[in-house]
Amino acid sequence: MPQVNLESASRGPSAHGDGRPYDYVVVGAGFAGSVIAERLAEGLGLNVLVIDRREHIGGNAYDHLDAAGVMVHRYGPHIFHTNAQRIVDYLSRFTQWRPYEHRVLAQVDDHLVPIPINLTTLNTLFGLQMDEAQAERFLAERAQPVECIRTSEDVVINQIGQELYQKFFQGYTRKQWGLDPSQLDKSVTSRIPTRTTEDDRYFTDSFQAMPLEGYTRLFENMLDHPRIDVLLDTDFAQVREQLSYAQLIYCGPVDEYFGFRLGRLPYRSLRFEHKTLQQPQLQAVAVVNYPDEAVPYTRITEYKHLTGQRHPQTSITYEYPCADGDPYYPIPRAENAALYQRYKALADETPGVTFLGRLGTYKYYNMDQVVGQALALYQRIEQASAPVPGARAAVELLDEHGV
Repeated sequence: MPQVNLESASRGPSAHGDGRPYDYVVVGAGFAGSVIAERLAEGLGLNVLVIDRREHIGGNAYDHLDAAGVMVHRYGPHIFHTNAQRIVDYLSRFTQWRPYEHRVLAQVDDHLVPIPINLTTLNTLFGLQMDEAQAERFLAERAQPVECIRTSEDVVINQIGQELYQKFFQGYTRKQWGLDPSQLDKSVTSRIPTRTTEDDRYFTDSFQAMPLEGYTRLFENMLDHPRIDVLLDTDFAQVREQLSYAQLIYCGPVDEYFGFRLGRLPYRSLRFEHKTLQQPQLQAVAVVNYPDEAVPYTRITEYKHLTGQRHPQTSITYEYPCADGDPYYPIPRAENAALYQRYKALADETPGVTFLGRLGTYKYYNMDQVVGQALALYQRIEQASAPVPGARAAVELLDEHGV
């Protein structure tokens, strides 16, 4: 993975020393930027410069050994899961996998119970011994049908009623988003299931695993290509005039690219408090959620569950949602979607620039979805660059006749 400085990047691809401009500059070294850079370099033989304002590659999936030697995720837990075999096949070029099924507990009413809500959750909270059929009737009796479902509150109350909504969703959502569920689009809670079985897995995707040597090693392998240069700790906006390139793929915030001229797109941010404890294990699972609004953090993550690392100490992270800081989650409200559409219109009218990823398209994606989005973009670029059938033969024929 050739890393360059601004001086060498401004002269052209240092990995070649040929002085030609880059075919593509990719802003952002997370999943979106790294995947499209690798595909352009390996698939089409193009010269690519990847720029990131952080001092590391990997975006929010960046992991590293902390001071105690425990592997941690700097920006909170990242668990890979997907139903798309083509995405697994692609990423498997750059990593081996450690099988891992994610399980989460929630601290509710002095109990640690599985989340998403399942049969064990209901029996524990209400002191019952229901089977699956009884649990279905239990939830149906508590559900409060909502005629027109518009908000996240509507989704949950319609499915499981007011009591469970308040225990699991209301406080957690208020902390996570800084808004009441009644103020958020229904998409926020629509993807959280309620089960009447004992299945306590957080995800049910066909493929669930962690990169065997970590995400950062995966990114290192992905970007280790002679046609890819990487420029870190650099703000693209401050160096764009010094670079020579044909096309730009921008994975940063779309509103920032346009100088916030239409106003800022709202994001929710996170603050992480990392600690190392002088004990081998703290909690039974990797993540414990705290829905109670009186608890200032939303969850505690213990990374050794994710990585399988053996170590006499353990490292944990407290997660505090906040309004200011790096943009993590686009806030799903109708007025924000309308503002993004105005930025998208600007983006569509801007030649030579393609916007990609969560920030570039103002939408929350899982990691596999970001990979899929980048692969789909590459496919479009590849198809657009493919020669028209018969065109090469026609050119050769013209050459033969001196045309």
